Amino acid sequence: MKKIIKTENAPAAIGSYSQAVKSGNTVYISGQIPLNLDGDLILKNITEQTEQVLTNLLAILEEAGGNFSNVVKATVYTDDIANFNKINEVYGKYFNENPPARAFVEVAALPKGVNVEIEAIAVI
Repeated sequence: MKKIIKTENAPAAIGSYSQAVKSGNTVYISGQIPLNLDGDLILKNITEQTEQVLTNLLAILEEAGGNFSNVVKATVYTDDIANFNKINEVYGKYFNENPPARAFVEVAALPKGVNVEIEAIAVI
């Protein structure tokens, strides 16, 4: 059985997918990009983009009944691996204790020309 997780505290999906899906006690959170609640892209710098992405992830986690401590796996996508240290610095503020397993992947491009996208799996 699956339950669709949707919150008004994170940007709506921009395609034919859900913000997250809960199956049993596992929550699969779709990749989040630095889109704010007004629908504006945050493109100033990689630090601000990463902050917005993690803010969106937290809103979805909270709607599902959890928080960052429930995340067991995250995948970070960037269009430039040179952003690793700056993304990791922000990421570490949110996952500072018992961080989840993680993959960090450079890709050719991301939706809407952003520089970072993060997806997560949580157990709640």
